[in-house]
Amino acid sequence: MARLKSWWRLKQIRHRDAVVLSAVSSAFLLSGQVPFQEDLYATYLAPVAQQPLLFLAKAVLLILAYTTYFGGILVLMGGVNFLWNRVGRGRFLVSLGIGVSFLLLLKQFALAILLTGSPVAVILVFTTGLSGIGMLLGFVSYTLMGEYALMLKKHARTVWRRWRKAHRPTRRNGRSRSAPRLRAS
Repeated sequence: MARLKSWWRLKQIRHRDAVVLSAVSSAFLLSGQVPFQEDLYATYLAPVAQQPLLFLAKAVLLILAYTTYFGGILVLMGGVNFLWNRVGRGRFLVSLGIGVSFLLLLKQFALAILLTGSPVAVILVFTTGLSGIGMLLGFVSYTLMGEYALMLKKHARTVWRRWRKAHRPTRRNGRSRSAPRLRAS
């Protein structure tokens, strides 16, 4: 009886590694902003809670202030497009998400230089934090989906198959199982 294929195999997804990397990158980018979210509502939105238009305007500005969320969402959407084999659109969305997240890094560098005169503290926080890892994984996902990377994956697969074929154990008598034995009469 033939073995049933899993849903993952039935989808015939060719770029699983980039899909997984973009999903993990998105998770790191989204969770990297959580430490910066302390008391946002109390500081910015609670004083204007009775004025709906001003509340809405400040909420939109607050969302724009934390652009890494947009970066994480765009990287995740790029991964979904990789899943659907829409490589061009997926690469565009991943690069846009990483670029938007890179704006956060530039903003933090600028604030650190203005406030302390040295960006060393921001570099340490960013390289050890979740946002830096998310940007790195997103860049790797983007690179994996390039045409050159796809060619390298095909080449690596053929090299691996050739190596496995060359290192298969040989039979002692040199006959295969399917070949019938011929008797001399």
